[in-house]
This record gives sequence, C-alpha cells and structure tokens, in this order.
Amino acid sequence: MSRAFAPGDQVLLVDNKNRRYLVVLAEGGEFHTHAGILPHDTILGSAEGTRFRSSQGATYTGIRPTLSDFVLKMPRGAQVIYPKDLGPLLMLLDIYPGARVLESGVGSGALSMTLVRAGAVVTGYELREDFANRAAKNVAAFLGAEAMERYRVEVRDVYEGIEETDLDRVVLDLPEPWRAAKHAAAALHRGGLLVAYTPQITQATQLRHELSPLGFGMAETIEVLNRGWHIEGQSVRPDHRMVAHTGFLTSARLLA
Repeated sequence: MSRAFAPGDQVLLVDNKNRRYLVVLAEGGEFHTHAGILPHDTILGSAEGTRFRSSQGATYTGIRPTLSDFVLKMPRGAQVIYPKDLGPLLMLLDIYPGARVLESGVGSGALSMTLVRAGAVVTGYELREDFANRAAKNVAAFLGAEAMERYRVEVRDVYEGIEETDLDRVVLDLPEPWRAAKHAAAALHRGGLLVAYTPQITQATQLRHELSPLGFGMAETIEVLNRGWHIEGQSVRPDHRMVAHTGFLTSARLLA
C-alpha cells in the first residue's frame, strides 16, 4: 500500500510534456507555474501516482523522486556527476555497507548521497565552503537527518594530504587527481580501491602514468554512453539525442 504524501515530503510533479518539478510539500504551500497554481494541500494525503489539476487546467502526476530524479533537480552550485555514471561508480568502487570512503571534490553532493545510500561511511574533502554546505544539505534533504551520522564534509585541500588512514576506498572528482594519488596510496589499506572521475582523457592519462610507481595495479579507464530508444506503436528507433560523453572513470587497486 502506498504511503500518502505528508508535509515535508518531496514530490516530483510530471506534466503532460514530461517536464518535471521537484517540490517540498508544506501545509498551505502552493506550486506556481505559467500553467496555474496547484495548492500543496491538494497533494497532501494523496497516494503516489495521483493526478492533480492546476487552477488553469494543467495536469500533473505526483510521484516520489528517485535518486536519479533528485540528482538532476536538486539545488546545486557545481556541475553534478550524472546518473549514468553514478551507477558504474558504485560498481567500480565496490561499495558495501560500512565501507570507509574518502571523497574529494564533493560538489553538490550527487556522488555523496549515492555512496551513503549504498551504506558507505563517507568523509568528504571540499575546497569551497559553499559547495560543502550545499552537499551536506542535499544529502540530508534526500536521505534524511539520520544519514548524516555516516557523512561529513571538511573544507580542506586533498592535494595537501589525507588525514584518514586504513580507508577502503578513495574517489576523486578533481582537475588534477594525480596530485592526490600519493596521498591516496598512503591512506588506503592494501587492496583498497581508487577511482577518479575526469572530464578529459588527458587527465585520465596523466593519472594512469602516476599510479603504477605508487603501488597501484589493475588500472582501467572506461567511458559510459547512454542511448535511449523511442518506442511508440510500430515506430521503434534510437532517440535522436543521447547522453554521450560526460567523463572518464579510472579505477585501480593498491597492491603494494
């Protein structure tokens, strides 16, 4: 049985053109667009999947946002890692409940909430205090206050070192991840994993050159492409648009 929407819940409103709006529900609140007003009280107490009509006749379907929905619609200052890369990152990092993870370059918190939701205990390093605060707010907004017991962000420069030791995983979303590789080698236990997300292949190449002398092996670099398909009756074809390049994922294991 579906749980009814309550004050403080997040609802994703999807209109007839598949446009999506993320709303935090409050008693007496209102959702405004060019297509009219939809009172929050109309949504409160309703089940997921209910259709609502605005003051000007626009219709919206209300659903609870998935992690992917939230990542694409959440407040952000930095560019987020897209959902198509978040899933592969979880697999490359081999995240499990209780895994101790150092994440550097937390941005708006997309990867942070993905790691914490999978059960990891995450320490984030972020140079900008506004990004650190935004990431913490986004993680709490989607996962709840209890998730913050497994997540903290420090305003510090990973290029200057990593304080934590005996880490299971280190993940880097930085312009120059090779500058942090030696610190990752010192912070990880033997067999631990390092994964870096880099927009440019030259960044991945420089990182790969630095890994082997530091004791890392089994290095791989991949790129994830996401092509949807249009299926409507007998009309079946690839979508005209696809989410192609976003970044390169480089993984390696500390062996020595």
